Amino acid sequence: MSKEINGIVKAWEATVRKSSGAKKRANSIFTPMSVAHVDDDESSEVCQVEKILPNGDFYTGQWLNRFPHGQGKYLWTDGCMYVGEWSKGSTMGKGRFSWPSGATYEGEFKSGNMDGKGTYIGSSGDTYKGSWVMNLKHGQGTESYPNGDFYDGEWRKGLQNGHGRYQWKNGNQYIGQWRSGVFCGNGTMMWSNGNRYDGCWEEGLPKGNGTFRWGDGSFYVGVWSQDPNEQSGTYYPSGSSDSHTDWDPQEVFNVELNDCQICPCEKVSIYPSDKTLSVCGGEGDNKSVPKKRTDGSGRPRWMSEDGRLSNYNSEDAFDVGRKSGFDGGGDHSVSSRHSLSRLRIKNPKRQGETISKGHKNYELMLNLQLGIRHSVGRPAPSASLDLKSSAFDPKEKVWTRFPPEGSKHTPPHPSCEFRWKDYCPVVFRALRKLFKVDPADYMISICGNDALRELSSPGKSGSFFYLTNDDRYMIKTMKKAEVKVFLRMLPAYYKHVRAFENTLVTKFFGLHCVRLTGPAQKKVRFVIMGNLFCSQYAIHRRFDLKGSTFGRTTDKPESEIEPTTTLKDLDLNFIFRLQKSWFQEFCRQVDRDCDFLEQERIMDYSMLVGLHFKETTSSGTVTPNRHSSASCTPTGVDDGGPRLSGVDIDHLIADPSRWIQLGINMPARAEMTVRKSTSDTPQLVGEPTGELYEIIIFFGIIDILQDYDISKKLEHAYKSFQYDPTSISAVDPRLYSKRFRDFIFRVFVEDT
Repeated sequence: MSKEINGIVKAWEATVRKSSGAKKRANSIFTPMSVAHVDDDESSEVCQVEKILPNGDFYTGQWLNRFPHGQGKYLWTDGCMYVGEWSKGSTMGKGRFSWPSGATYEGEFKSGNMDGKGTYIGSSGDTYKGSWVMNLKHGQGTESYPNGDFYDGEWRKGLQNGHGRYQWKNGNQYIGQWRSGVFCGNGTMMWSNGNRYDGCWEEGLPKGNGTFRWGDGSFYVGVWSQDPNEQSGTYYPSGSSDSHTDWDPQEVFNVELNDCQICPCEKVSIYPSDKTLSVCGGEGDNKSVPKKRTDGSGRPRWMSEDGRLSNYNSEDAFDVGRKSGFDGGGDHSVSSRHSLSRLRIKNPKRQGETISKGHKNYELMLNLQLGIRHSVGRPAPSASLDLKSSAFDPKEKVWTRFPPEGSKHTPPHPSCEFRWKDYCPVVFRALRKLFKVDPADYMISICGNDALRELSSPGKSGSFFYLTNDDRYMIKTMKKAEVKVFLRMLPAYYKHVRAFENTLVTKFFGLHCVRLTGPAQKKVRFVIMGNLFCSQYAIHRRFDLKGSTFGRTTDKPESEIEPTTTLKDLDLNFIFRLQKSWFQEFCRQVDRDCDFLEQERIMDYSMLVGLHFKETTSSGTVTPNRHSSASCTPTGVDDGGPRLSGVDIDHLIADPSRWIQLGINMPARAEMTVRKSTSDTPQLVGEPTGELYEIIIFFGIIDILQDYDISKKLEHAYKSFQYDPTSISAVDPRLYSKRFRDFIFRVFVEDT
């Protein structure tokens, strides 16, 4: 490429010298080397030309009417050059732009802008490879800096924004959230000496809940602030060391972060879209102007030529939809018999009501947080995964009294006196270790300064649900009968989840009870479990699937369905296509989990499914990735494995439980289905239409604590007199397991 450019430059310089006098004497802008005349400019056919333009610019390549069109090379008098594809006077397609400073961009152009995938190499040697929108780094990309630093992650309007990894030359690295070029949100800083900080960041500094760990295993948990008066926390020494008792948390700000400065990116001296073409006669025919539009509030939006939004926050537009180039235009005819309207989704909203002071459950939340901090933070021997049978004894429980003034083992607190019970504490400590839950992170999520959120309505069982502020954990109140079932099946549950790390059954982390003092002596039992939908992806649709039909619909029109609405079996209008290796593992694991639940006499469980649609426009329209009326399978061969970027791999290393695994953050495709209403019996799974959507899918088996007790047997007998016995949920565990599997294996299929 460089030899070609040098040859063009020499030819251009020679032509300029030859034609310097001729340009003063003649009206024609062409020199003897031109192969086209003025009259030829209006030709409707593409021709090959070489032109010296009135201002001294030089163009050689394909030409249509009055514009470069096709392959061509344009050299400006200031030394800038573009070599590549043109469309009616605009750089469009693949090309290479070079600056006099030596900087170059090679990649995709759109309407005169660097737009698409491309590589920019600066004059000082820094290199960016990744996505661009309207001349700015926007999307996924990597940046290698002249000083040896490296960044791999998401960008927004030219700055690091979203999730990313920054690696310093000295070995330090940060993995986490960014905003406007600085650390902001949840993130992890790892120093080359083995120390690390996990927690919240603001404006590039620790702010809020966080944990500092030393290489020897000691850690400090607290609330962080650069203002020493706002800093507070607790130091937990490791079993082998007590050497950091005099450590000041302010050292993180004053010492540790001194070597963690972000290298600035080289600024582009002039954008390709700012370079005007002399061939257009100053009429601006080919000049790319950003479209100025406004949202409902009247504020302007910065928008690319293909309609991609750029200045929306994550609250305004969908996570992946922001990067989509689709406009969602036109309905898609899905077959000769069907014509489906486009799928539309609403903006996801944060679930639940924050439990603040004055809330009826505020004191209960404080009691819960105090109890968890006491249970998890108290010194204990390292948890072994090989447990004695005595650890599972239902009588294995620990009561702790929490007076308001505090005691030898409990801190003072503003709540009323209560008693706290831990069920089988050794077992749940081992489960947290098995599920790779860090004790400090667990405490911060549940017991940090951020309040819990109560979901808007209790479940069908009458239980209440609470979410932690970071969405990692869900807390469910339980009836005494459910606690008995759980403790009975706990040994088998532990054995099962230890044997199968890809199990789809709910992950449980603790079982506790709060007993309030006073005449009522009220007891509140609750279990802490993982939140299946804790992810960087917004959940646009969620389904609770059992394989039965009686009462299994929400009866809501499409316009009233929110992203937080849990739809049921008869609302399901998709089948889910998994890549081959994922599908095979899915089938094996569903069989294992159902066998386990059947052996434990459990029924009434369901498959909870969450969908994130990848190709979502700003208006909420979901664009099908592929449409086929003849075949529902994709062309080409896929190896079945997930495709991970560098950031994804680092995220996986930093926290395996938060990246792609069976049922979590899985890439898949959803195929739209349509039910036939040909009989009184509702069709459980609709007919495939060939309309396919790229999705990220989440799924897991929930509600696994209902055994087939006398109440369920009576429910089955009563409903069987009125309805088809096979259509109701309350059936024998063996029949329930078979019906559940048959249904799930029709909804989840292999993407062949």
